[in-house]
Amino acid sequence: MGAHDGSLVIAKAQSDIAIIPKMANRHGLVAGATGTGKTITLRVMAERFSAIGVPVFMADVKGDLSALCCAGGDNPKVKERVAQLGLEGFTFEGFPVAFWDVYGEQGHPVRTTISEMGPVLLSRILMLNDIQSGVLTLTFRVADDNGLLLLDLKDLRAMLQFVGDNAEQFKTQYGNISAASIGAIQRSLLALEEQGGERFFGEPALNLEDLMQTDTSGKGVINIFTADRLMASPKLYATFLLWMLSELFEMLPEVGDPDKPRLVFFFDEAHLLFDDAPKALVEKIEQVVRLIRSKGVGVYFITQNPLDLPETVLGQLGNRVQHALRAFTPRDQKNVKAAAETFRPGPGMDVTKAITELGVGEALVSFLDEKGAPTVVERAFICPPRSRLAPLSPQERQEVIRKSLSYGHYEKAVDRESAFEMLKKRSEQAAREQEKILEQKQEAKEAKKGRSQGEDIMSAMVKSAAHAIGSQVGRQIIRGVLGSIFGGRK
Repeated sequence: MGAHDGSLVIAKAQSDIAIIPKMANRHGLVAGATGTGKTITLRVMAERFSAIGVPVFMADVKGDLSALCCAGGDNPKVKERVAQLGLEGFTFEGFPVAFWDVYGEQGHPVRTTISEMGPVLLSRILMLNDIQSGVLTLTFRVADDNGLLLLDLKDLRAMLQFVGDNAEQFKTQYGNISAASIGAIQRSLLALEEQGGERFFGEPALNLEDLMQTDTSGKGVINIFTADRLMASPKLYATFLLWMLSELFEMLPEVGDPDKPRLVFFFDEAHLLFDDAPKALVEKIEQVVRLIRSKGVGVYFITQNPLDLPETVLGQLGNRVQHALRAFTPRDQKNVKAAAETFRPGPGMDVTKAITELGVGEALVSFLDEKGAPTVVERAFICPPRSRLAPLSPQERQEVIRKSLSYGHYEKAVDRESAFEMLKKRSEQAAREQEKILEQKQEAKEAKKGRSQGEDIMSAMVKSAAHAIGSQVGRQIIRGVLGSIFGGRK
């Protein structure tokens, strides 16, 4: 069971239980109650993928995955498990790690643009109703049609104000624009800003290729997304990860069934993705999960109970690790039974009973075989991790960040000319034209010519806007999958 022998040994029963690398992009599930060992399973999986050269992306929800970059040996329980399982040739080792953080404090800043996020996911983050979502979508259309780039929150705020102020003018082309909806969206944007959302939108936007690196020894880089603070805004957390998944889907070419995944994406607290999600969004998530497999990406959902996920998604998760579930109430018992039914039972095993009896670090495991069929479920011990369990100190973390290949590129925000600046220019131009007209009126009055040379101010503003727009004919804003797959346009 060497570190680089190409196997993905995750657990041990009578023999080793391994994920077949060729089947690893058929997705997976790690489920179990709090405190039953899900995070250790997650860590072991990440280590094994990294060891065979597969980059990993994982959110660190509790803040305890950071020391994956250091060799273990710090925990006596791990040594006990190595002895108990008789793991010959087991060595402690660290793995290459890159840290990412929306707030830019505990990792490289992660940003995307308003335009890339698109109106559908943005509506979900802002918790807008259908009418408000419609107005937001319409605002994106006006921005596209007028060549106005939406990069950060101030662009979107300026654009909403522009659309609201000129609602009558846009009515014929785009439909009714309710001032109340504009106000509600602006308030939601303010709330998002207070959660730190203004740091999330802007440039340089995250280049997803930077998540798919290997180090000089050929190990896949484990990208750790710091999410402990972000978990206070669960909608933002879930939508951000969904955006990443959708962007990967859009960006990567088809590769069919590769020998091993190009990237494995762990989705912790997966239930947050589906809580209160509208049916249309759940269908799109199911579609992305189904199709991203052919792009060589494996998605592994981590959640307390398999039933937290819709059946359409659950049905696509072939590699499964089920930790203990508690059965205190009738509802718990029903959940345990339903979870047991998702496995192919082995001879003489009562899966329902086993799920409630599992110890910490023990699990029911079923991975896909060479033909892609689920193996008979086995009760097994999860292999111990090779990396250090105690989290990094802030100093150690900063050292890792500074040594990263991505260091310096994302650290400095860039603010190029976009909707906010362009609308400001237009408004200043309109003000200058208005001033000029007033001067002309004054001159005409003084000359007592008796006829007004004044031009209607609004008409001048429309003309100037039309002129500014006309000079940008042919410009289109590029939108990723959140525009295209969710019904927008490229």
